[in-house]
Amino acid sequence: MLARNSVVSIGVFAFGLGLLWLLVERHGMAKIPAAALTFVAANSLHYAFGRSWIYEGTERKLVEGYAFFLVNALVGLAVTLLLFALFLAVGMNYLVARIVTSLFAGLALFVLNAVFNFRSL
Repeated sequence: MLARNSVVSIGVFAFGLGLLWLLVERHGMAKIPAAALTFVAANSLHYAFGRSWIYEGTERKLVEGYAFFLVNALVGLAVTLLLFALFLAVGMNYLVARIVTSLFAGLALFVLNAVFNFRSL
């Protein structure tokens, strides 16, 4: 389970980081709203892979599982935006700030989803 989550997390994070760069550098979007948007996009993609591959065989219904996922994601989004804003405030590059932030928020989301949503830990 952890290996599958790692593969999906790395791939989805790379997608989100690329999307963040695209929104900020190519479309001139402000960094914090862009980080929020890419967090939601990447985590929704992560849920799809989580349900079908990481936690295959979960007994929770799709809609119920996605609702739990969204609650967990709101916690992750709050942690992500808080840390991201703090790192930006001290002058860290936005891409580096997003990478460092993901280490904390990603682990928290994995635990929340594994324990409360997919009941696998």
